[in-house]
Amino acid sequence: MPISIIVGAQWGDEGKGRFVDLLAREAEVVARFSGGDNAGHTVAVGDKLYKMHLIPSGILHEGVVAIMGNGMVINPLSLVAEIDRLREQGVNVTPDNLLISARAHLITPAHIELDKIRERASGAEAIGTTLRGIGPAYHDKVGRCGVRIGEMIQLEDFAYSLRQSLQHANQSLSLQGAAVDVEASVAAYTRAAERLQPFIYDTALYLNQRLSQGARVIAEGAQGTLLDVDHGSYPYVTSSSPTAGGALTGLGVGPRYVDRVLGIAKAFSTRVGGGPMPTEDHGVVGQRLRGTGENFWDEYGTTTGRPRRCGWLDLVMLRYAAVVNGFSELALTKLDVLSGFEQVGVCVAYEIDGERWETPPTSNAQLERANPIYDMLPGWSEDLSQARCLQDLPRAARAYVDYVAQACGVPITMVSVGPERSQLVVL
Repeated sequence: MPISIIVGAQWGDEGKGRFVDLLAREAEVVARFSGGDNAGHTVAVGDKLYKMHLIPSGILHEGVVAIMGNGMVINPLSLVAEIDRLREQGVNVTPDNLLISARAHLITPAHIELDKIRERASGAEAIGTTLRGIGPAYHDKVGRCGVRIGEMIQLEDFAYSLRQSLQHANQSLSLQGAAVDVEASVAAYTRAAERLQPFIYDTALYLNQRLSQGARVIAEGAQGTLLDVDHGSYPYVTSSSPTAGGALTGLGVGPRYVDRVLGIAKAFSTRVGGGPMPTEDHGVVGQRLRGTGENFWDEYGTTTGRPRRCGWLDLVMLRYAAVVNGFSELALTKLDVLSGFEQVGVCVAYEIDGERWETPPTSNAQLERANPIYDMLPGWSEDLSQARCLQDLPRAARAYVDYVAQACGVPITMVSVGPERSQLVVL
């Protein structure tokens, strides 16, 4: 009966996909509750690499039903391409194991064009979006002028609604010297709709029925707590709620079913795009944490390929994420990346205008002035890639994990030590 919610505890890119993949082995349903194809979840299985931007990572497991919830915004062209790509890799994707909420909203070509225009116009103050149309699609959803996935069931009505939406959007785009090809877009989206029709369902009804029958459900988040539209460093945030509370509204289920909230955090901090990041390191440490980009495990975006901003672990932010989400446990990823540092830093507080802060300020102006206060812990030189149990970890690595857990007041139950599915230490 219960739901396990998996949430990013930082600025996204924490490695949530591999833990969804792990927990999906014991689940019947995996349901994505927010975001769109701005997400990038990568799962390594042996020498195969699976990259999902829209479809829940649980699709890789036979017998698991993957659900795209009503809290998502979906580009149907991207979704069709992702289905085809997974099928080419040998993954079974059918209406029997993938359901799309009829209440999820559509990303249109106009949303993508608007996203690009707004980012260019913002100049140095740009948020750093993925330019996938996510924000404008949520804007139309809240503004009650969006187009829902469920409208695809009736193709003629869908084409009419989409045409009206694009024509209206072109009135705004024309003021910026831009426009979308309405008829070409309607034709492409109608073709996609024909392919997606069998997958469309009332997923809230389906989920509640399965839960009442005792099914185990994994709620899969995208992005991270510090990008939440309410709880992140606004306006440098996403347009949805990637926190534990967003799982309930994004899927249409009640809190009585939730028995586990698993936060996923890297052993250090990264961020993509604009916004304050107190522990960002522009020197040797940041470069070393980022990697060269030659391996997918390096700190370059799955969706955009952009290099991530890197620095030591920010415990001020991680403690905040634990409180906001009510984490029952934490999983720490990429502990192996810290091997080779003589000392490893953790930010325990900020100094802002001469005062010590152990909780993040609500003002971005103050957060921009925050100077991290570090505890420096002993490092380790051992290769962790073969570790599979607590005793396999060097003493200094175990002490680091214990320090983080105690500082956050949340037990760390799993630690990843490499990109492959099996490179995991269960504590």
